[in-house]
Amino acid sequence: DRMVLRGLDDSKRVRRTLRESLAMEIREIAIGVGIGEVTPEEIDQYGIYHAALEAMRRSVASLARTTEVGHLLVDARTVPGVDLPQTSIIRGDQKDASIAAASIVAKVHRDAQMVTLGRRYPAYGFDRHMGYGTAEHMAALEREGPCPIHRRSFAPVEKAERRVGRESSAHA
Repeated sequence: DRMVLRGLDDSKRVRRTLRESLAMEIREIAIGVGIGEVTPEEIDQYGIYHAALEAMRRSVASLARTTEVGHLLVDARTVPGVDLPQTSIIRGDQKDASIAAASIVAKVHRDAQMVTLGRRYPAYGFDRHMGYGTAEHMAALEREGPCPIHRRSFAPVEKAERRVGRESSAHA
């Protein structure tokens, strides 16, 4: 009963091919799915924590457009500004099937965006590191400087932006 679909678990503990297969299956059997996104500029303005809460609010609003939502189960926190009963479950993505399913759908959605961004900005390798701070990503930042989708408040991006600024003013 804990996990309804074979292999369903915290998205970080499921290999990519199974995650993608589970995400399709979840979308087929779920009563509804809501996705909430924030921009890099919003993350810079509000900070990662508050931006993540805003993305959660938006996902609830997205879900509520098509589905009657009566109660939220949330991984490790509650979502302020949402007028619904909520239960916060520590390590919820490892303990509750609906939270695990949400983490799978969210990660597959985000990874698909990174693949698209990898085509738009091939020098950065987003399609390989999915935007995480890998050695490849840090090397691309150092080599290319930041691109429009980089969060300016992320320390390595700030550093690369300062370096690129110094280099361009030295050539002026």
